[in-house]
Amino acid sequence: MKNHVWLAIIAFICLPALGWAQKKDRKAEIKRIVEAQNYVFKAQTALPTAGATRQLTSDYDFRVSKDTIVSDLPYFGRAYTAPLNPSEGPLQFTSTDFQYTVNTNKKGGWNVSIAPKDRTDPRELLMTIFENGSASMVVNSNNRQPISFNGYVTTKR
Repeated sequence: MKNHVWLAIIAFICLPALGWAQKKDRKAEIKRIVEAQNYVFKAQTALPTAGATRQLTSDYDFRVSKDTIVSDLPYFGRAYTAPLNPSEGPLQFTSTDFQYTVNTNKKGGWNVSIAPKDRTDPRELLMTIFENGSASMVVNSNNRQPISFNGYVTTKR
């Protein structure tokens, strides 16, 4: 009986410390991949400027590396000009010439700005990445309404 009490006390003390260590490791991992420009943003929710929030049931992502960004995100919203190729989605593209800026924010986490130079649309993608790996993205466009996404970042596989 005494052994069970001691085990319960030890577990009560050690388990929160273990969770703290895991959070610290997760924060270090997120910091490493953001600064190395080597991660994937997985979109879970789309928030169009007009209309209802949409839970994304398919696998949509935005892959970032030092020399390439690959976007496979959906778009829901209004276009101001007709696309040249209507079979391609406006947020399905690859860019090899882009400006990548990362700043730490005051509450912890990072603000990332990506501006493709080899495309006219989208103009800028702004991400806020939190220490726990959750993230949000706002896509600003020249020819369409802005759209936001919520999701998380993870290492590239």
